[in-house]
Amino acid sequence: MSISFANGVDARSAARGLVPLCAGAGVYLFFLLAGDGLLGDSDSFWHIKIGQWIIDHRAVPYSDFYSLTKFGESWVSTSWLSQVLYAAPYSSLGWAGPVIMASLAIAVTAAIFIHLLNVHFETARSVLLAILALVLSMHHLLARPHILALPVMVAWVGALMAAADRRTYPSWLLLPLIALWSNLHGGFVLGLALIAPIALEALWSEEPERRVALAARWAVFAIGALAASCCTPYGWNTLFGAARILDLGELLSLISEWAPANFSSFGFFEAALLGLIALAFSAGIVVSLPRVVLVLGLTWMALTHVRNIEAFAFLVPLVLAKPLAGRWKLTQATVGGEIRSAPYVTVFASLTIVAAAWTSTSVYVTHHHFAFTVTQTPAAAVDLLEQRQVQRIFNSYQFGGYLIARDIKPFIDGRAELYGEKFVMNFFHAVEGRKVDDLLRMLEDFRIEATLLAANSPAAQVLNHVQGWKRLYADEIAVVHVRTDQPLPNAVRAPEASR
Repeated sequence: MSISFANGVDARSAARGLVPLCAGAGVYLFFLLAGDGLLGDSDSFWHIKIGQWIIDHRAVPYSDFYSLTKFGESWVSTSWLSQVLYAAPYSSLGWAGPVIMASLAIAVTAAIFIHLLNVHFETARSVLLAILALVLSMHHLLARPHILALPVMVAWVGALMAAADRRTYPSWLLLPLIALWSNLHGGFVLGLALIAPIALEALWSEEPERRVALAARWAVFAIGALAASCCTPYGWNTLFGAARILDLGELLSLISEWAPANFSSFGFFEAALLGLIALAFSAGIVVSLPRVVLVLGLTWMALTHVRNIEAFAFLVPLVLAKPLAGRWKLTQATVGGEIRSAPYVTVFASLTIVAAAWTSTSVYVTHHHFAFTVTQTPAAAVDLLEQRQVQRIFNSYQFGGYLIARDIKPFIDGRAELYGEKFVMNFFHAVEGRKVDDLLRMLEDFRIEATLLAANSPAAQVLNHVQGWKRLYADEIAVVHVRTDQPLPNAVRAPEASR
């Protein structure tokens, strides 16, 4: 009887240990099959273009060499490693390469998330929370650098919270994680910012006589993390480059992913936020002040910028996992205990799952052609501009990445930190028809020969009635206008033209 019981428990432990891997494989295959949905932002074009440049030149950029308006100005790529990781498979697999990389990153994120929650919850709850987090993040799951950094973010915060739960300090072995994060994406500053409140949680329930020593260890770790985050080709400039993105002021409200959450309609994020409030009231959860600060901070971030909803979705459960487990009286026996299965069983099962996922990938990629969202790729309009050998194009914001991919210098693209708040704000006011004078002034100042604007752009409607401009082409994606007269003789020369 005792032997039979032990074998049954060991089998359950083996299955439980493989749950993160199985769930990750399922998530990977789901996003691979829905891979076209990951190709919905034209920023992917210029990320891959810069990644290929880095591979070709074995160097990282320190200035802009792609745009029409900021050519030669200082610029650093805070996502250089992600750009390389996307560009490398793209060169041989086309869009299947970035789709595979993004799907794999999302899958690893889910696996790490479930693994961290399994310490506190039974498997069903962990998997359910992972599904909810993915659903909440769906709008921002794109083949862009932040997705490759997502598993690092979850692992970093999960490890820090685990140290705080044990009332100890993080291992120095975590420092390579923040170094990796800082090379993948500028969002690593969030990882640095979370060290202080998580350290405060570790100190909150510690014995008074041990708090000073523990605080000193966390402080030393924080200094080490700051130094590790500068282990990039740019050194300390990595911090300044990331900060520059956050210092765009009013401009952030005009870019969709940086816009605040809109509660005019009821969606998944609104439901999750209300559900969290209901849970707090109905379950009577008692949490420490540092955890309250963490939850409120992550909630404020999500409310301020919709791109931060994935941080809210994946990090809030990690912050609340221990108090929730205590409230629901979940013990180690409840969630699976400390028993581990034979290593060879886990290894064999893991290899089988990986092999099945790889085989499925090979078969699917061979028979499926991944296509980028057509609204971001005005191919016919650009073909016409190339035939006319137009060099100076005034383009809509969402077309900038595609123009870079076609080796055409855009007037503007997704690198808002390069163009600066004032320039981009003037641009948006011009294309939205708020200030027609600004539109006409930009066209003259930069000696624009043609415009490539979104079909629904107010500026395109304005140009239909402006003397000196003729509508040459239009489809459901873009409208092209060309100049029929010469620029004003006293027009300010654009930066690139004076070179």
